Amino acid sequence: MSKKTSRSKNSLENLGLGTTNTIYETTYNPALLESFDNKNPGKEAFTSFLCTEFTSLCPKTNQPDFARITINYIACNKMIESKSLKLYLFSFRNHGDFHEDCIQKICDDLSKLIRPHFLEVIGEFTPRGGIAIYPYSGHSSAKKKYKDLKEKRLFEYSPGKYTADYSKIY
Repeated sequence: MSKKTSRSKNSLENLGLGTTNTIYETTYNPALLESFDNKNPGKEAFTSFLCTEFTSLCPKTNQPDFARITINYIACNKMIESKSLKLYLFSFRNHGDFHEDCIQKICDDLSKLIRPHFLEVIGEFTPRGGIAIYPYSGHSSAKKKYKDLKEKRLFEYSPGKYTADYSKIY
């Protein structure tokens, strides 16, 4: 599949495809991301995504890196379509970047897509060489309460604090 340069704002191209028709990109491609209108734009609510099988490549060794990615956001007018998010995250599979850069790219791409009130992306990368890396990136709108939330979450961040623990339900 060639890289797409833009997505129709009202068409969720990936959602309707059956599993046999889904095409998985093998190179980083933010154009895979799709959004839909928030049906409750006047309400404030967190939406969280947990990707337990994120992979990318080390840019120096070309060895695979594995992570659990948590995305938390407060939508404004647009929301993230989950299947497009899955395909987008999969597109990192052969992408070589440091852990921190992957998390920053995801935060930047999602913020650009939906322009949320607040968004944070947390990576929990499995240890390599005995060191685990847990990068954090956040974004907020210009409204003071969301800027304050972003600052609070950033400066109070510690691994596991803002991630979901689904181990008790599986």
